[in-house]
Amino acid sequence: MRKIALAAGLLVAAALHAQEYPAKPVSMIAPFPPGGVADIVGRPLAAAMEKTLKQPVLVVNRPGAGGAVGMGVAARAAPDGYTILIALSSISIFPVSDPLNGRPAPYQLADFAPIALVTADPTILVVGADSPYKTVQDFVASAKAYPGKINYSSSGIYGTLHVAMEMFANAAGITLFHVPYQGGGPAAAALLGHQVHALASGPGPVAGQIKAGKMRALAGWGDKRLASMPELPTFKELGYKDVEFYIWSGVFAPAATPPAVQARLRDAVRAAVADPAFKASMEKAESPIAYLDAPQFRDFLARDAARLRLAVEKIGKVDTK
Repeated sequence: MRKIALAAGLLVAAALHAQEYPAKPVSMIAPFPPGGVADIVGRPLAAAMEKTLKQPVLVVNRPGAGGAVGMGVAARAAPDGYTILIALSSISIFPVSDPLNGRPAPYQLADFAPIALVTADPTILVVGADSPYKTVQDFVASAKAYPGKINYSSSGIYGTLHVAMEMFANAAGITLFHVPYQGGGPAAAALLGHQVHALASGPGPVAGQIKAGKMRALAGWGDKRLASMPELPTFKELGYKDVEFYIWSGVFAPAATPPAVQARLRDAVRAAVADPAFKASMEKAESPIAYLDAPQFRDFLARDAARLRLAVEKIGKVDTK
């Protein structure tokens, strides 16, 4: 009887905690510097979530190691709903890539509770507007003529932009030189600064530069053409059948977060993606909303993680010295 009473007491305490949640501001970790997809989506999403949660939702940039640092911090956070994560598809990569390189994984996917998928951007290949590469065919021909001489920037080793580009390089039979940065924003700045020749990016962070005539898009990793760039061919159209990649963004909480608190977060994200201000922000950023609630997001994540595992294993061990 005493054990039953104790268990009942714990359930009541948990229920009361959930009813009170949130009683203070919530931190949303963005594991990249400002300027990338996680930041572009996370900030307006946090502002919209505040309307449901009735508390500030503060975006905290925790960059490093292609996103692994911030995601590891979120995985180890107290499971009380006060630290959540806005992550990209690279969340599936590091549990595979670090052991591949003889390092302990910074976290496991099982350390997280998926809350909701928010956006899904097909990656696009961009070069400088003054680049000699007008088409993918130009780019591939030059890469074959000068193996390892054409370089590209990314958000970090094994990050989404790295994996996308190596997926293309593998299909095209070319060797490129990888220059990792600490996020998508710095990677795009490197292309604008003529420090690299190319970049794989979500459309949002580079759309303004393309419209301003500072970057040129060559192709997309999606299964169909972007509505905002209907003239841009897909790699599949160009004959690269297995080259498909999306930089999606999703919200996560530590796995042990109480179900009732997860439900509150799910409600907040569901309302946020329908909020006119958030919709306007995503339309301006040309980042399509692709909302999935937790059960569907969990299935989506499992499929995407399996595909990325194969891509990372093809890249193999990366010498960082």
